[in-house]
Amino acid sequence: MEIILKEDIIGLGYKNDIVKVKGGYGRNYLIPTGKGVIASESAKKVLAENLKQQAAKLAAAKAEAQKRGNALEGVELVIAAKVSASGVTYGSVNTATVAAELQAKGFDIDRKIITMKDIKAVGKYEATVHFHKEVEIKVPVTVIADETSEKPAPKEEKPAETEKPLTTEEEIEDFEETLGEARQQTEEAE
Repeated sequence: MEIILKEDIIGLGYKNDIVKVKGGYGRNYLIPTGKGVIASESAKKVLAENLKQQAAKLAAAKAEAQKRGNALEGVELVIAAKVSASGVTYGSVNTATVAAELQAKGFDIDRKIITMKDIKAVGKYEATVHFHKEVEIKVPVTVIADETSEKPAPKEEKPAETEKPLTTEEEIEDFEETLGEARQQTEEAE
């Protein structure tokens, strides 16, 4: 089934692309949510006419994306995460974390245009920011151990009280007597 995309869908295509998808994906998701339309001959003609009319707008959008991409060139992210002794992170570093780190550096980037695998260990990785279908910027991401997570807080030990025995002989005798009475009542009830 051929679909004309009405918006960018990472991993599938960009706005105004004609893509082949499985029938169920097109009929049950893309078309009902307004993310695509069936690519009939008439729809393809309308798309071609619209692209001719919007050529200037598309060129301006690409120039804006290129400008944003150039501003992001050379930026490297260092993210401190809580890690275990073996270097595995508690939780994961994902696109939302990268977007928040970029926000802290002064870049307003939506997490939906960032692609990467979730990071679950300390090391060097790469995130891709998709500004436009022809403008993609790779951002190096380094995950380091958070200083506070390396050393667990020492536990305070309570001094053991050895003066008083845990149970006295009287307590043991009272318990045995109570236990005996309970057994006797159980046998009578049966």
